[in-house]
Amino acid sequence: MSATTSTTRTSTTTSAQSDPAPEAVIDAERARIDALDARIVALVRDRMEVSENIQRVRIDSGGRRVHLAREMQILDHYSTELGGPGRELARTLLRLCRGH
Repeated sequence: MSATTSTTRTSTTTSAQSDPAPEAVIDAERARIDALDARIVALVRDRMEVSENIQRVRIDSGGRRVHLAREMQILDHYSTELGGPGRELARTLLRLCRGH
């Protein structure tokens, strides 16, 4: 009976030792978030550049800088995909991409 108890303790201890510490898991996941944030920022900058190009072409051809119907489509898309906060995110993106 003591051999069984000893084996159980050993496998429990081994299992606990192989699990990463919570701090290590948190640090790894935060590193993933930081990498995702860097990609998001790069994508937003790309979006700003594309939007600027569109606005320039629209203005050069006699149109307005802002196309409200298109902005409504974007707001609706983000809202459908992400709910109310998605709509706020889209508003922020649109503000960033309107140019100055």
